[in-house]
Order: sequence, then structure tokens, then C-alpha cells
Amino acid sequence: MESTEYAVVGAGLSGAATAWHLAARGHDVALLERSTPANDAGSSHGSARIFRYAYPEDFYTALVQEAKAGWDELARLSGKQLITPTGAVDYGQVRQPERLAAVLAGRGIDHELLSAQAASERWPQIAFDTQVLWHPDAGVIDAHESVASMVDQAVAHGAQLHNNWAVASITAANGGYVLTSEDGRSLHAANVIVAAGGWLPQLLGSLSLPSSFLSAIPQIQVRQEQAYHFPYADQPDQAESPWPTFIHKRAGWQAYGLPGGRDADFRGQKVAEYNGGKILPSAADQDGQIDPANRRRVIEYVKQYMPGLIPEPYAETTCLFTNTPNEDFILDRVDGITILSPCSGHGAKFAPLIGQLAAGLATGTASVPDQFRLAAQAGHVEAGAHA
Repeated sequence: MESTEYAVVGAGLSGAATAWHLAARGHDVALLERSTPANDAGSSHGSARIFRYAYPEDFYTALVQEAKAGWDELARLSGKQLITPTGAVDYGQVRQPERLAAVLAGRGIDHELLSAQAASERWPQIAFDTQVLWHPDAGVIDAHESVASMVDQAVAHGAQLHNNWAVASITAANGGYVLTSEDGRSLHAANVIVAAGGWLPQLLGSLSLPSSFLSAIPQIQVRQEQAYHFPYADQPDQAESPWPTFIHKRAGWQAYGLPGGRDADFRGQKVAEYNGGKILPSAADQDGQIDPANRRRVIEYVKQYMPGLIPEPYAETTCLFTNTPNEDFILDRVDGITILSPCSGHGAKFAPLIGQLAAGLATGTASVPDQFRLAAQAGHVEAGAHA
């Protein structure tokens, strides 16, 4: 039986980042991916994820600043532009732009708080209904290229990538763990890091986890999200009126959007309803089908609030959101198993930092913020805090 010091389950953004940091520290690493890295069935595919600093509390904004150093390092090592600067606008009564502005001011991050009229003059393609927070250092992450770059770095430092290796169970054995694949292969690892995204719920019952640790894991909800690409009414002049990313949060409704990039042939804006998709038992139950009611809601939203878009999507897709009840991430460890769920629709921007934190946690050389540990989360459940 093949053996390794660290087995990382899942080659999405967080798993690839963890494998990179472990291998760069000189550890023996096997990266196990049920398909191929950043495949379309997971949460880390495509060219369009939002990178932003705006959060309603200092904790996550400070972590974005830490993560940016990792993104800069990865861009240097890969020679690729992984984050395209676009800036971001945040608005809507529930979004509380004033509160976001106060957090950015406290962290020394460049921003402006604009009236709806001033913002409409700057971005006539968007209809604003409240004050607007603008922070120019936001942008769009190319998730696929980021995963590929981190996998490349891991492999360059000696990690072994195993594609088409779907983990079925992880069992304690011989002072470590035996990982068994769905097709019967096995691997012995001294330590295991589970970064399985939407497959985590179905794997939890197949892990050698103490009952007290398992019972402390909050209910993890997997949704099949839907996103639509709407064509620009006029091809934007990026020098004069670029399309920023946006988050618009009203009572009972949250929409987000960003330039679709390569995913949309650079022709339009990707727009979606946040957590508007159906709930799944796990990622294995996704069917890739668009809900017509969701499509209608998003089209009506675009008609009302996006005058710079033609309200007829020319492309549409589904993806996975894996949510915790309070939208905090899970990074915790028991015995030799580390569980990662940097999720809830806002984890992509932290990927290099998540890998660094996970590597430190798995090796016992560093801690992670208490907010990500299960003991702390048991007393802090406030849904929607970090969107």
C-alpha cells in the first residue's frame, strides 16, 4: 500500500493551497482529487470569483489583507495575473454601506462613500437605491488558474497529485489512517486534511472522528446555486466606465455580480441571487438544472437595477455553495484529521491564507483563529453575518 505523511482530500482552492504550503515546507504530500483540479462539479471552477475587502466586521477584512500577500506571492511564482482589478460597489439597506466604510477606514483601505446620485453618475449602468461604498482595490479572481497555479507549486515541491481518486472512507489504522477510494484503491497517511467542499457532509460519517468532535460540527448546507451571464447593452469602455463587482442587499433579497471574464467570453456581467438555489443532501446530488423561477427572479432584478445590461441571459450555469449556519469557516483538527470548510460563498478570496493556516494546524506548528474552531462556533450562530 502506498503511504504518505499528509493526504489532502480535494484539489479545489483550499485543498490545493494546503498542499502547496505543506509541500513547500518539505512535507511528503498526496493530493487526492475525485475528478481533476477545479473541475466544473466543484466550487472552484471558472474565471470569476469576487475579491473584496468589504465586510461588516474587522475580523474578515483583516484576513483579506493577510490573504492578499499570499495572492501576490502566488502571482509572482506563477507569472500569472490571478486577480483582475475592477473595484467593487456595495449598497442596499441591509448591506449597510456606512458600516462597511467604517471598517475599511479602520484598516486603512482606500474607499469612498457615495450618494446614490453620485454613484449613478459614475456608473450609469447600475441603478442604486442607497448610499454606495466603493473600494477600488477589489477585483475578480480567476479560480481555475489559481487552483492550477497552486497545484503546480505543490507538485514542484514534490507533492503527488492523484486525479480521479474519490475518497469513500478514512479509517484509523497503524498509527495513521487508511483512505479508501470509491473504486477500491487505498492509501496510508499519517495525517489527513479534508477539504472536500460540498462532498464534506457525505464524508463526515465515513471518517474516524471522535463522537464529541463530530457532534460539534454545525449543520452544513449544500446549495446548487445558479448564475447568469447578461450581455452589456454597450460594450463598456474600461478606461471611462468599467463594470465593478457589486453586492446589493435588500430585505429578503441579495444579488451579486461581477464581470464574467473568460467564462462569458468577456461579453457580459455574471449576476446571481445569493443562496437562491435548491438545498442538496450533498454535492453528489447536484443535477446542473436551472430553476426557471430563479431565472425569472434574476431577469426581473436585472430589468429593474441593471440598465446597462440586456435582460436576456446568453449563458447560465450552476455551482455549489457549502454553508455553515453563521457563515464562519471551519478549520479544526482532532487527532490526525484536519477539517476545512472555508465556505458560505465568500471563501475564495482567502485561499492562499487558508492553505497557510491549514498547514500550520495540521503540522501542529501554528494555531488558527478561534472563530474557525468548533468550540467557539457552538456559541455563535448568527446567519448572514458575513455576506
